[in-house]
Amino acid sequence: MKKNIDFKDLILFEDDDFVVINKPPFLATLDERVGGAPNILRMAREYSDDMQACHRLDKETSGALALAKNPEAYRHLSMQFENREVKKLYHAVAWGVHQFDNKLVDRSIETTTKGKARLAYKGKPAETYFTTLEQFTRHTLVQCVPITGRMHQIRLHLMYLQAPIVGDVVYGGEDFYLSTLKKKFNMKEGEEEQPFIKRFALHAAKLTFTRLGGEEVTVEAPYPKDFRVLVDTLRQYS
Repeated sequence: MKKNIDFKDLILFEDDDFVVINKPPFLATLDERVGGAPNILRMAREYSDDMQACHRLDKETSGALALAKNPEAYRHLSMQFENREVKKLYHAVAWGVHQFDNKLVDRSIETTTKGKARLAYKGKPAETYFTTLEQFTRHTLVQCVPITGRMHQIRLHLMYLQAPIVGDVVYGGEDFYLSTLKKKFNMKEGEEEQPFIKRFALHAAKLTFTRLGGEEVTVEAPYPKDFRVLVDTLRQYS
């Protein structure tokens, strides 16, 4: 991961109260328990002292992330998240060819001790809607709209649909290798083929919330390079 990311270059939307960035993959939203690795919040506070993250994305997930510049803005947006008024839309590349048409998965989730989660009857309610955007030879580009915000919710719900996310080895998704699609794929001798994307293929594509004055704002986050190249390559070989 390049250390020299400029926070300003990540900004998709900014007003007096909020900043929405396109979070790169492999960068934690908040401080991690160990070490002093760069994280979004630390970079944000160098840009504006009182910045707070209103929600978080998994370290490997890229895309739209909202931060508040002052306590009033933070409360305003945190309440919207709590009341499920923020609209979040993700794109995922899933294994298998699927036709989802606004399919609802309503399966409770509980967190386990090791920073993982599982589907569990006695867990907290979790709902996600899934729609197929594009089908490829062995994969599907899926739109995911979570209604609740449980830990690893989209990943678990796609696993439940037998459509685990590419690269999500924790929740049933294998790594993807180009050699599985490309018949004349030659490695240099002694080289080992690397996974095509080195994380799970999940991107927060769109975020809609209400500003302090009551106007609604929708911010779209373009794919980062690794996700874009994955989708383009799957199109090419379909």
